[in-house]
Amino acid sequence: MRSILTRLMTVCLLAVSLLGLSACHSADDLGTQHERLISESMISFQSMMRDGQYPGLVDLATRARAILIVPNYLRAAFFVGGYGGNAVLVVRNQNNQWSNPAFYTLGGLSFGLQFGGNSSEIVIAIMTEKGLNAIMDRKVTLGGDAGVAVGELGRGVRAATGIGYKSDMYAFARSEGLYVGVSLEGSVIAPRHTWNQAFYHQPKVAPRDILVRRSVTTNSQAAASLIAAMP
Repeated sequence: MRSILTRLMTVCLLAVSLLGLSACHSADDLGTQHERLISESMISFQSMMRDGQYPGLVDLATRARAILIVPNYLRAAFFVGGYGGNAVLVVRNQNNQWSNPAFYTLGGLSFGLQFGGNSSEIVIAIMTEKGLNAIMDRKVTLGGDAGVAVGELGRGVRAATGIGYKSDMYAFARSEGLYVGVSLEGSVIAPRHTWNQAFYHQPKVAPRDILVRRSVTTNSQAAASLIAAMP
């Protein structure tokens, strides 16, 4: 049974990935995939921060330990649903300085009577060291082996002093399509090691080297712009 579920997840996530690729311009027009993802992440983040419908995001992002951005989170379903997208993660240190981005993926699988699809922009404000460490170096399932609490805040929800706002992470999604809202329960967050290695030109670079130790650097203008956009 486990092998069947694994194969279904692989097929669904592949379909979602292909949907995303079909919407992309050529690398010659927009630069590398890495640069494009970073630029799109910055645009999504700035747009949602300026959107008056997400006051909770502004509040939490200014206090977050780290921020994960998925600029193009695709979901498609025909009884079995697949969803996912590429992401960038940036981390704030004690001096309020943001790291260069590390590359991740966010995705999963769902079952039941479901049809259609949508595209979302997702920003996850990671508020605690526990939440950051859970996803830093390995693949984890939210609501499962991650052992962290994930709060999902909708439009118009403020987060500053609300009772119960004690989750390790808070997810915000702006969606278009047949689905309303995005649930991250059961979603998998995993580092994209090959992307990190290619972007930083280091064969053994780990997310912690980029985000915490900051032992690797980049001259990427897209990365510099993303860092400048962080609160």
